[in-house]
Amino acid sequence: MIQRQRHLQKVAIALGQFPVVALLGSRQVGKTTLARQVAAQWDGPTHHFDLEDPDDQARLSDAAFVLRRLSGLVVLDEIQVRPDLFPLLRVLADRPDAPARFLILGSAAPELLRNTSESLAGRVTFHELDGLALDELAPEALDTRWLRGGFPRAFLAPDMATSRAWRESFIRTYLERDLPQLGINLPALTLRRFWTMLAHYHAQTWNGSELARALGVSDKTVSRYLDILEGTFMTWRLRPWHTNQGKREVKAPKVYLSDTGMLHSLLGVNGEQDLLAHPKCGASWEGFALREVIRHTGAGRDEAYFWALHSGAELDLLIARQGQRLGFEVKLTRSPKVTPSMRSAQEALGLAHLYVVCHGDGPVTPLAEGISAVPLQTLGSLDLRGLQ
Repeated sequence: MIQRQRHLQKVAIALGQFPVVALLGSRQVGKTTLARQVAAQWDGPTHHFDLEDPDDQARLSDAAFVLRRLSGLVVLDEIQVRPDLFPLLRVLADRPDAPARFLILGSAAPELLRNTSESLAGRVTFHELDGLALDELAPEALDTRWLRGGFPRAFLAPDMATSRAWRESFIRTYLERDLPQLGINLPALTLRRFWTMLAHYHAQTWNGSELARALGVSDKTVSRYLDILEGTFMTWRLRPWHTNQGKREVKAPKVYLSDTGMLHSLLGVNGEQDLLAHPKCGASWEGFALREVIRHTGAGRDEAYFWALHSGAELDLLIARQGQRLGFEVKLTRSPKVTPSMRSAQEALGLAHLYVVCHGDGPVTPLAEGISAVPLQTLGSLDLRGLQ
């Protein structure tokens, strides 16, 4: 079992501060395992309810009667199955003696679980669990993590064929069972086709009209499809940064699939050589590296952007925090070079520093004034949370 110590500590701290902590993330990403680790360290009684388990559903047939009598840590797994519990959790969270803390696990973002934000406002904090991070793995695991993705079972599978089979099963179950459980009733084949098309657009600016024409649906419909995938942690968007250069700047967001393993399955990539020969190899590496940079810097959604001009100059990632701006450009090479685009980004954005995130390992290497190459494996050695 891979210990996810950083997440364990954050959830434990949150439970000391809020009556309800929502641990959110896609299916099979490790939420239940993490919750059991939290419970194992809890000083007091613990109770675990799997809301998809018929026995636990029966135990909570009169949820108010049962939950009112529990103290300590109460874990409610797959909370989206029982949205009727949210108003009850509000009442229980407001008790003056606060005999229980509630750790609720969900496979959909708050935007899809509307009752969470409406019923528990001011009483709940959210913690997102995503795929395995490089700092949770051995250094030599980097390429395996990139190829197979960050879902624990896909990453830890004994061979590539088993990993690929697990990912294909996940995709099928997600489309045929998980989405309908959220009340999202769309033809599985249609959404899979959209998801596959999106894989081929991975790391590109969003062009809903083009995708809508290809699918034979409206722009509004493809936007809804994207919202569904993002709301269930399958995709993410990177917003554009706007300066004062007006119409020269790209205004649409970039769209990425969240997990490189799922990306590779949808692209039909069957192994390392397939990946290296695939036209989307560079885009796959870009998305993989950017997620690691954002995770390492702790950048929130209102702090991470990309920047691009229609004339061609661009920057893969801009982290803006506390008046400082750091730039990150991703290159699938061991020997990156300074480009005119990097110089343009430096000047236009007033970057404190620009890091070229590359493949391989080794030390941080100065490339030019204000520009350094940093191998992705070395990223963890940089203290970037303060952006100094």
